[in-house]
Amino acid sequence: MKKSYILQDLDCAVCAAKIEKAVSEIEGVDAVSVSFMAQKMTIDASEDKHADIIKQAKKLIKKIEPDCSLIV
Repeated sequence: MKKSYILQDLDCAVCAAKIEKAVSEIEGVDAVSVSFMAQKMTIDASEDKHADIIKQAKKLIKKIEPDCSLIV
């Protein structure tokens, strides 16, 4: 199931690419797409794993881009 989330205060395209790569490596993620221009991330994963994936994604995003927040 695909779900989209807002990436508030994402400041650079390189960081967007790093976030996309890092989130794609989380177990259970089938596909991920980060749009720097739209400030949006779309995650394709099974419904029951989304909550755990989001928890892990928030930690990774803070490591890569400390000012960026994932809005659920």
